[in-house]
Amino acid sequence: MNSDKPLIEINNLIKTYRMAGEAVPVLKDISFTIHQGEFVAIIGPSGSGKSTLMNMLGCLDIPSSGSYLLDGQEISQMTDNQQAYIRNQKIGFIFQSFNLLNKLSALENVELPLIYRNISMKSRRALATEALINVGLGERLHHKPNQLSGGQQQRVAIARALAGNPPILLADEPTGALDTQTGKEILQMLHELNEKGHTIIIITHDPAIANQARRCIRIQDGEITEDQEVVHS
Repeated sequence: MNSDKPLIEINNLIKTYRMAGEAVPVLKDISFTIHQGEFVAIIGPSGSGKSTLMNMLGCLDIPSSGSYLLDGQEISQMTDNQQAYIRNQKIGFIFQSFNLLNKLSALENVELPLIYRNISMKSRRALATEALINVGLGERLHHKPNQLSGGQQQRVAIARALAGNPPILLADEPTGALDTQTGKEILQMLHELNEKGHTIIIITHDPAIANQARRCIRIQDGEITEDQEVVHS
């Protein structure tokens, strides 16, 4: 499933924040590549830099120095508007807290990213409906988040991430707010999406979640300490 050309290419990436006039390095000379169709976990404890790295991968922030190529495009030199366009086209986000709008139905929540693509109402409704059916919520299209269980809300979030068919799904602690059984179901869904060709990147602090991936990148104190294939028995 992997192609020769990397989908994501990170080279010598450094991120430094200024706090109280002092330079605080958060990411220190990070380099790695991810190919189309991989299932990768980025794991590290709180304060390791994994959230900052996620923001870089998701085009939510740019590095202080170094290079980030996404599908051959240099992200680190882009304007905010250019990054927003790339996020909308290339990346589907799945968050621990679901990030659904409570006043909107499941269908309307899934439609939201498609509005910014200037897709017609009829087309985006069809795409959103299909995405919800694909995650098993065809009977819940018009339910609002407070009428859904946590697992169902996360399925809506996955449908929203999938509706525009982005090549990358970036999942930040996607099972963190769910019970164990529901978490397993969400991870199984991510496996199935990976088998269909989506590149999955999970950000987690939990080794049990990381072990579900096919490759694990461990980050500690802003540096990669390990990058290896996960062996499944």
